[in-house]
Amino acid sequence: MDVEKQISSLRIRKIITLIIIYIFLVIWGIFVLFPFFWMLLTSIRPLAEYNAFPIDLYSKAPTYENYVTAFTADNLLLYMSNTFMYAILTTLIMVVVTTLAAFAFARLKFKGKNLVFTIFLAMMMIPNELVIITNYYTVVNLNLRNSFVGLIMPTVLSVFYIYLLRQNFMQVPDSMYMAAKVDGTSDFGYLTKILIPLSKPTIITITILKLIECWNTYVWPRLVSTKKEYYLISNAIQEIRENGMGRDNIPAMMAAVVCVSIPLIILFIVFRKEIMSGVAKTGTKG
Repeated sequence: MDVEKQISSLRIRKIITLIIIYIFLVIWGIFVLFPFFWMLLTSIRPLAEYNAFPIDLYSKAPTYENYVTAFTADNLLLYMSNTFMYAILTTLIMVVVTTLAAFAFARLKFKGKNLVFTIFLAMMMIPNELVIITNYYTVVNLNLRNSFVGLIMPTVLSVFYIYLLRQNFMQVPDSMYMAAKVDGTSDFGYLTKILIPLSKPTIITITILKLIECWNTYVWPRLVSTKKEYYLISNAIQEIRENGMGRDNIPAMMAAVVCVSIPLIILFIVFRKEIMSGVAKTGTKG
């Protein structure tokens, strides 16, 4: 009987613990999601309703005019197309560079490889502001301001992504590499036929993370682009705010922000399993 009481007590404690955990998670989820809810709610409020006090947690007369205003007040479609082009080209080049570099550090043997990789890792400790200053000076001297080349080229290298993919490549047994070499497979063939398919989750992960990084980037495009035809979406939002919409018409401003956020939300929802799988797989071996 005492044993049954102990088991019953443990079950009750477990249930209470789970209830507390779920209550905490629900509260935390509400706390995290509330800004997105408020952004969406504000984007469908009429301006008069937004300026009214107190503000309700629902809209009495929802409208989609704010979205029309957001797209017609400035060249939002142009800025979004620029961002799509910048994000896709930068990500493609980055994935190629990262894959080749990770393969070299993981499988190839050359003098000073460990020293070079150590220097690469040490670069992660350099503040990003210092790198931006150097890159800006180089782009200006090469007369690449207000060009997609100037926007893209300084951002195609990522030490962290090289490290992430290198660790993934190193999980493949050396015996597989030796067997491929015995069969006459070249290093490039081994990379494309064996390593890349086996490392697909990690490659998808760094691709998505780079796309998100490009979509949200602000400082570098702000420095390099002074002409509107090269503005990215983050700079466009700032431009819209400075031109008066952000001060006079917050709902229209929020409508523009919603339009900017939707592609990233869809991207994460579609590839969330690949992101989790890639990060988890990489973390199984240091």
